Amino acid sequence: MPRKFLLLCGVSLCLALVSACQSVDSDGPIVAPSAKAESDPTLDATLRKAAADAEASYNYGEAAQHYATLLQKTPNDPDVVLATARNLRYSGAPQKSIEVVNRLIATAGPQEPLLIELGKDYLAADQLNLAASVLTQARGTDPSNWQILSALAVVQDYQGNYKDAQATYEDGLKVAPNNPILLNNYALSLAQSGQLDAAITALQNAVGQPNVSTQTRQNLALMLALKGDKDGASRLIRSDLPPDMAENNISYYQGMDSQ
Repeated sequence: MPRKFLLLCGVSLCLALVSACQSVDSDGPIVAPSAKAESDPTLDATLRKAAADAEASYNYGEAAQHYATLLQKTPNDPDVVLATARNLRYSGAPQKSIEVVNRLIATAGPQEPLLIELGKDYLAADQLNLAASVLTQARGTDPSNWQILSALAVVQDYQGNYKDAQATYEDGLKVAPNNPILLNNYALSLAQSGQLDAAITALQNAVGQPNVSTQTRQNLALMLALKGDKDGASRLIRSDLPPDMAENNISYYQGMDSQ
C-alpha cells in the first residue's frame, strides 16, 4: 500500500471523526464549580438557547462558554455536563472535557451516556488505551448501542487494529444496518487496511442513505480518485463544493498519479 494512500485516508478519517472549528483558550472556560450558583430561570433559558444556537452554527468555543456558565449553576445536570464536554471536545479542549465528565461520574456513577462521552474525550486527547477501556466498559452495559460500537471501532482504527475495528463496525451494522456514519467509518478502516474496492462499496451504500453528510460523499470522491475513476470523483466534488474549491480538488486528484 503506497504511503500516500495511507496518509490521505488517515487525514480523511481524522476529518470525518473529529470536529474542531473554534478553539477554547487555555485559560477558559472555567468549568469547575466551586459552589452552586443561584439559578435564574429566564437567564438560564437565554443561556441554553445561546449555547444551542452557537453549537448549531459550529461555534463550539462559544457554545462551551455558555454551557460552562450553566454548569456552574447545575453541576449535576447530566445534559449540561454532556453538552459542556461535547463542545469542549469539539473546540479542541478534550482534557477539560475529561475533567467535566469524570467529575459527574464520581458522584453519579458510570452511566452509559457519560461513558460514551468520556471515551470520545480520551480518543480526542489521544489517550487511546483509556478510550478503549472506557468504551469497552460502555459496550458491556449496552452491547446493542451502535454509537458505542462506532466509537470503539474508531479507537481500534487509531491503534492500527484494523481487523478488530472492522469486526466491531460489522457488529454495529448488524444493529443499525445502512447507518451512514458506521458505513463511512467502516469504509475508511477498509481503505486504510488496503481494501479499496470494499471501501468504495461501503461508501456507495452510505451516500445512498438519507441525510448523508458532505464529508461522506467527499470521502467517496477520494476513494474513486485513488481507484482511478477521476470522472466519478469529479462529479461528486462538483455536487458539494463551490466551483473554485471543486476545481482545486479535482486538479489535485488528477495530479496524484504523477506524484
